[in-house]
Amino acid sequence: MVKPRFVVSFIFCLLVYFSGYAQRNNAARYEIDAKRIGVMPNDKDALPRSREFIRLDSTYYVGWMYEGVYKFERSSDYLGYKYAIVPLRKAFDLLTKDFGNTFKKLFSSPMYYMENQSRFNDLYIISTTLQQDYNNVEMPDSVMAMLDKIDSYHFQKDFFSTCNERGWLYHRYRFFNGDKFDFLKNSVEENEKMALHSCYQGFEKIQKNQAVNDYWYGPHQSDEDRLIIYHNLAIIHAYNQHYDSCEYYYKKLEEGNRILWGNYAELQMEIGNFDKGMEYFAKHQNIREHGLDEQCYFVPILNVFKGNTKLAISATLDKISKSGSIPGFGWYTIALARSYLYDGQLDSCEFYLSKAANFKEVHIGTTLTQSQYEFTINLLKVQLNDRKIALIKFQNKGWWYSFTDVYNLVALKIENYLNTYVVVNQLANNPERKRIVYDLFCNESTITFDETMGLLKNFSYSYFQNKYVNYQLTDKRKKIQRYFKLFCSELKYEHGDEQASAAEASQLLQQTSGPAPNDTLNDVLADTATEKLFYARLYELLAKTHEGDDEKTKYKMYSSKFFETYPQLVPFSGLKLPMHLTVTGEMDEMVTKVIKDLKGANIEWVNETQGEITSTIQFTKKGKQYEAIVNVKTASGTTVVKNEQLVFKNEKGVGQELAQRLFGKGGVVEFEETNDKLPH
Repeated sequence: MVKPRFVVSFIFCLLVYFSGYAQRNNAARYEIDAKRIGVMPNDKDALPRSREFIRLDSTYYVGWMYEGVYKFERSSDYLGYKYAIVPLRKAFDLLTKDFGNTFKKLFSSPMYYMENQSRFNDLYIISTTLQQDYNNVEMPDSVMAMLDKIDSYHFQKDFFSTCNERGWLYHRYRFFNGDKFDFLKNSVEENEKMALHSCYQGFEKIQKNQAVNDYWYGPHQSDEDRLIIYHNLAIIHAYNQHYDSCEYYYKKLEEGNRILWGNYAELQMEIGNFDKGMEYFAKHQNIREHGLDEQCYFVPILNVFKGNTKLAISATLDKISKSGSIPGFGWYTIALARSYLYDGQLDSCEFYLSKAANFKEVHIGTTLTQSQYEFTINLLKVQLNDRKIALIKFQNKGWWYSFTDVYNLVALKIENYLNTYVVVNQLANNPERKRIVYDLFCNESTITFDETMGLLKNFSYSYFQNKYVNYQLTDKRKKIQRYFKLFCSELKYEHGDEQASAAEASQLLQQTSGPAPNDTLNDVLADTATEKLFYARLYELLAKTHEGDDEKTKYKMYSSKFFETYPQLVPFSGLKLPMHLTVTGEMDEMVTKVIKDLKGANIEWVNETQGEITSTIQFTKKGKQYEAIVNVKTASGTTVVKNEQLVFKNEKGVGQELAQRLFGKGGVVEFEETNDKLPH
């Protein structure tokens, strides 16, 4: 049995020990608070300071806050953000443990608030940084738990915009359900309802505390709080195709000088105002240093629509060289691969698609997701293989006599079957496929209408024919109606109904080219500057539907317009265009072999120059090298290729390369067959 005197002595010793420890602890914290003055958590000296603070008192949140913020600000990849989470989470737990009661009483009086404002500021720094960190590594459930903790303090002014952040999370992860993250509902539609509900709860909270906060902070204190919610509502309403509401909130954001022009530009793309989209993307806006600059992904798409593939390539290469391998690099690389694809530079496209596939992208400051990232890469791989197959047939019109060509075609078709299988499974398992794939131009989509058509035309004819007929009756976007009609005509052609396809395509061309009633002119007519890809696909379809006619007049007219509109696409169309070729300059054995290979391409070489595409190639020999200068004009005299230069030492692959250069393909100046496997 323990004697009572011993128990009393033991308790007394414990009290003396903890009293001494508390005094030492308080002294260390006073020292930490004094030394942190003048050094911010994101300063270059913050890390050594954090180590000193942790050494002085590891139970005090300040050292962990300094370490976490310092690491976060210098992170640019997944591992960096994961490492920053540990000290930030520790700082959050220690701060809320030691000062939780303080935060609950924070707004009890202005005096009490001022006395404890520094702790509140630290809570704001830690929680907002930790929230970004969690979002960067896809941990929304941890963000939700942290928001719940902050809400438990019942702050009268919601500096943290917790309701708005919940709305963002519901929208950001709408395609998952409760099996993935506990807070989510069971469908995209339910999650979108919760996103809107959370935002409106934010308005209710602002209204509830309006009077007291006006007293504390002034009569306009809630304006900024509302603008923060307007931003999310504009994005959510756009996704749900509530375009009037979306426009309303963007107008509010513009009036409050809080609009992100890139988001507004994406809305313009969705409703078919491609010129406005380019205009708003060009407006200056602040982008987080280590986050995706969405305009650098979407502007190349707009340039592809315009046929400006060379500009899309050069601008994206410039962005990649300046930004390096930071978040966004993968998306920019996909944009670059697409630009090369539409310029006909298939080897460069393949190189960058592979680079994007092997890059660990971190989706910062965007609603674009990893599943979209992977789907876009795989879909572009299917498009790439389709073009590779078409290119073999273009470069050698007698390809069936070549064992190498036949073998390569079989290998590509097997590879494409496997790639298509992957894409189809991704599509089937995507709960929002209707919105971001079928609807066309959704501002949350990362693929183009042309890529969607390339995928869907081989699927169920009746299902998608009915779907795109129904879109013409229900979709409110008047400028997108022509794309739905184009899809219907394309599907009819792929289904074998060429006569109906030709009739619909002819009517669509007449409607979109004019004349049209004045009141509907802007909605009906396509823009010849920004919608060249639309016109190119329409001319291509019309040429194909008239290819077998006994009278070749319409075929010749439409194929010529196709070439004039988007020449880089012609070699992959299967169409055989009439062209007159003039060769000048050096004509030795090497050049003769090159011309022979060129003449083997799937081009209808004609002797007449009147009313035909005309091309000239001038060969010059300089030492051991040869130089070819290519010029091409349309039947109407418009220059398509001007002084395109190609330098080579031997004839291997040169004729086939020149065949593509006649159709506007870019590439290296000094050509070797092995060099064309590298990015240009």
